[in-house]
Amino acid sequence: MTIRIPVGPQHPALKEPERFIFYVEGEQIVKVIPRIGFNHRGIEKAMEERTYLQDLYISERVCGICSNVHTACYVLLVERLMNMEIPERAKYIRMIVLELERLHSHLLWLGVAFHEIGFDTLFYLVWRDREIVMDLLELISGNRVNYATNTIGGVRRDISEETKHKILKGMKLLLERLKYYRRLSPEEQTIVKRTLGVGPLSTQDAKRLCAAGPTLRASNVKSDVRGDEPYLLYKEAEFQTMVSDLCDVLGRILVRIDECIEAVRIIEWCVKNMPDGPIRQKLPPIFKVPENQAYRRVEAPRGELVYYGVSDGSEKPYRIKIRTPTLANIPALCKMLENQHIADIPIVVASIDPCFSCTDRLVFIDIEKGKKWSCSMPYFKHLIKKKFGR
Repeated sequence: MTIRIPVGPQHPALKEPERFIFYVEGEQIVKVIPRIGFNHRGIEKAMEERTYLQDLYISERVCGICSNVHTACYVLLVERLMNMEIPERAKYIRMIVLELERLHSHLLWLGVAFHEIGFDTLFYLVWRDREIVMDLLELISGNRVNYATNTIGGVRRDISEETKHKILKGMKLLLERLKYYRRLSPEEQTIVKRTLGVGPLSTQDAKRLCAAGPTLRASNVKSDVRGDEPYLLYKEAEFQTMVSDLCDVLGRILVRIDECIEAVRIIEWCVKNMPDGPIRQKLPPIFKVPENQAYRRVEAPRGELVYYGVSDGSEKPYRIKIRTPTLANIPALCKMLENQHIADIPIVVASIDPCFSCTDRLVFIDIEKGKKWSCSMPYFKHLIKKKFGR
């Protein structure tokens, strides 16, 4: 007998409002239907109604945890539209903050993952070590959330020699802790019994369902924007892509810890090799961008983040399109949940590190007919023409 179990949009296991409908037979999940749309905020349309500089503040608020990578991708997009080259020192500073944010995001997730499997001791230890990163981000930017370091043409804040020493000291301490977690995770039985073989996603399914980020790499697919299409100075830093052949939740834990260790190495490389010089090109508050279209993609902590932009020669973008990694991982998540136990739902959902605030898109609801559907741009234009005749 198949039983329908709705989870969300309000549920203790979900940190953001989202809905999943599970069909179960006994304790086993046989089908999953996701229902997204509870957090749609109209970010893209809001960006099209403001100047390029004002859009920095909007892009930074797409996601609270990975706010810096959104502004990095946005400014890289605008700089490509303008054919602008930024100072070398600015590239190093951008990379330092990007990798610090990756550490912050992965360590936050690692603590949550341990909490979901009932291992709160490790949860507390990981979040204690995460404070090293948060203190450094606050030292560099003045903020623990929304660091506001990126700007079009470079960065807003420089890094002093004293700050460099503190960064290196923090990274040395953090590296010891990360190596400890890396040794512990595949050996500690509490972790192994709750994650090994749980939420499986084969290499073939990961490719077929277009998974992204650590979710994809934990299925033994070597794909990372920093290595595939290097931006800033990742090629010079000799970035190494981390993968795992376990294809389960444990593999996703190990990949993220390995990425943290690689992030520490990149940060140390940037600090030691950073040249002197200016940190940005000065621009007026309002400026026009030549007619052009471009896209940029970067590797956010959760996976590939894409910004596409069209400029029409004015001081505002004609079109901004954002593709976030969680949206790409939803089909893979549904596959992971098939044939799993109900008790494993929280850790499997958490294993993709979902961010639903940047996932949700426009949804139409016909109250009279009781129908619900998503809207494509051609159909949206058709509705406008039908309603307003233009």
